[in-house]
Formats: sequence, structure tokens, C-alpha cells
Amino acid sequence: MKAIRLADSGATAVLVEENVPQPQPGPGELLIQVHAAGVTSKELLWYTTTHTKSGERRSRAVPGHEFSGVVAAAGKDAPGFYVGQEVYGMNDWFSDGAAAEYCITQPNSIAQKPTTLTHTEAASVPIGALTAWQGLFDHARLEAGERVLVHGGAGAVGIFAIQLARFRGAHVVSTASARNLAFVSGLGAEQVFDYRATRFDEKLSEIDVVFDTVGGETLQRSWSVLKPGGRMITIAAENEATADERVKQAFFIVEPNHEQLTQIGKLLETKRLQTVVDAVLPLAQASVAYTGEVKERRGRGKLVIAVVAPEASGGKS
Repeated sequence: MKAIRLADSGATAVLVEENVPQPQPGPGELLIQVHAAGVTSKELLWYTTTHTKSGERRSRAVPGHEFSGVVAAAGKDAPGFYVGQEVYGMNDWFSDGAAAEYCITQPNSIAQKPTTLTHTEAASVPIGALTAWQGLFDHARLEAGERVLVHGGAGAVGIFAIQLARFRGAHVVSTASARNLAFVSGLGAEQVFDYRATRFDEKLSEIDVVFDTVGGETLQRSWSVLKPGGRMITIAAENEATADERVKQAFFIVEPNHEQLTQIGKLLETKRLQTVVDAVLPLAQASVAYTGEVKERRGRGKLVIAVVAPEASGGKS
């Protein structure tokens, strides 16, 4: 099968297309024929990409850990899904990802694909929507009527954080670039600041929850806008190894979750939640997707790799 792998080329992350053996599902695993895969560009530098679970150096990893596709085979004792079923979801960060024609996952990491979404659209959902769901509901314990500040409201996670916070009944404030102010307002943010033109920390106070997708100075300036007892959530990868106890408590990494994906899928099917695809590239151009060199991007939502061309899948990609 065709796959995009990280070449062993020293300090520079270089992706190459190779023909590799098709994986086979073990006990409790599912083989997915990938139709589309979401792109998280910083993933190439993550520990899970460069190391194994046991801490050894990892070689020639396949990136892309969110996808939409079809169940191609099931290992022994892999319940809940059938061959031919359309699904979407994630797979383990330490495993080979979905920038390939096939990948391996577990039943508890996927759910039935929303019928109203194409594979391309569905592949843009899992990481962003699960991150927003877990950050707001599991970690921040967001309640109706609270005030939420979402940094990076037009990004792949921010778009879901805004919508899910509004779905919970919260009042949402967000930061975004000037060209995305109207777009973010359309998602449900009641107040939006151009992060280049306005210092949000001089305009805001008494915020119950800050959902930070940016990190750095933005995160540091955000502490001052929280009300007493307010909660900080950050997903900026730079904070994974922080020594700052406050930041350590605020940081989390998304986990696959079948039940949450199922609930998110229902919201998507009933149009109470929408996803946004930034741009789509074929598998052969996947390396460009990870280098930030895609020219025709809208600067909002998720970049997606089309592993199966739409016409080759009956127009459902």
C-alpha cells in the first residue's frame, strides 16, 4: 500500500511516499481503509512520532491520527463494527497513522461516520472536536451561563470549542485574525478580538474558562482575565514538559473516545455542529500539508489529505 512516512534524515522532518506492507489487525483491532486523513502539522515533532512507548527512538513513522474511512477487516474479539461500515475517529499516537491507504485502530477509538458528512469533512472532525469536548466538559466542567474565552477561534480546535461552549449555554468570547472576525462570530462567539490589534487582557475580566490553543505570551496574559476560581485549559504542545505547576495543571492531550465521537456525530448530523475544511490535498502531496506550504488555504478549520479521490469512492470523499 502507499503511505507517507517520516524519513530518517537528521534534524529536518522530511516526508516521503513509499510502498509498504499493508498492516493486519491483531486481536481487538480493526483495519481501516482510509478515505481521508486530518493533518496536525506539529505532530512531526511530537515525542510520540519520534519515540516508541518504551522510550526507544522510533523510525519512519506514518503521521495522521484522525481519519474517515471504511472498516476493511476485523481482528479476533473486535466488537461493535462490521466490514464495510463507514467510520471516523482516531488511532494511537504511537502507532502508524492514517496518511496511508490503510491503518489500524481500536473499536473504542472510532464511531460511525455522520451520514451527512463526506469522508473529507468527517476526517476534519475527530481531534479538534474531541479536544474541545474534553477540554470544556471533562477538564473545565463548563456550566451554562459561564463566560468562556477561546483563543484561536478559527483554528481546527477553536471552531469546535466555540460551538460546543455555546451548545452548553455559555457566553463565548474569542480571539482571531482580522479576516476571520466575522467567521468566528458566525460560529457563536458573542465578542471577537483581533489578536493583532487589541490586547484582550486589557478588555476582559471575570472569565470563568480560558481555552488556549496558542500558548506562549497569549497563555501567560490569559491568567489575569480569569475570575477567582476560574479554570485555564491549554493544548499548546510546548506546555507538555513545563515546570510551571499552573500550566501543568491546565495542559492536557486529547484521547480517543467512542462515546464522545458518537455524540459529536449526532450533533453534526442534526446541524447543531459544523466542521470546516481549510484545504484538501491528495496523498501524493501530503508532505506539503505538513510543511505549511499549502498556497490555497482559507486559514480556518482543518487541512485534510484525500487518500481516496472523491470519484473513486462514489463521490463520498
